[in-house]
Amino acid sequence: MKLLKSIGLVMLVVLVGIQFIPSRTNQDKAVSPSDFIVTNGIPENIGHILRTSCYNCHSNNTSYPWYSRVQPVGWFLQNHINKGKAELNFSEFGSYSVRKQKSKLSSMVSQIGKDEMPLSSYTFIHHEARLSQEYKKVLIDYLNALKDSL
Repeated sequence: MKLLKSIGLVMLVVLVGIQFIPSRTNQDKAVSPSDFIVTNGIPENIGHILRTSCYNCHSNNTSYPWYSRVQPVGWFLQNHINKGKAELNFSEFGSYSVRKQKSKLSSMVSQIGKDEMPLSSYTFIHHEARLSQEYKKVLIDYLNALKDSL
């Protein structure tokens, strides 16, 4: 029993201690000139869908929930955001080559169509990010038209 209390105390000290090791944030207040919405003149309705369902993980403008300040949750979220931005960063989309832009647009259409994006683990907590069938169709149609116009 004494060993169990010691292990519990050590775990508590470690848990409290890691709260002082912050995760890096991804909160750029400025909108980049190479931002997807800016460079492509995206209509407001499409921009709203993208900002609500995609930009938190795929841009430099993440809006962090309160629980992101609790470690190790904050580290997990930051790792997830870093991976999302490595795959597609809307804040830098205009700096991609035309070939890469078309490839990313095709990938977006495919993943939205297959319900792979936004991730279910994200929409489980962020209900507002769920894409209705209507929003999916509007977004897919627009992204396909944009890809064809590049």
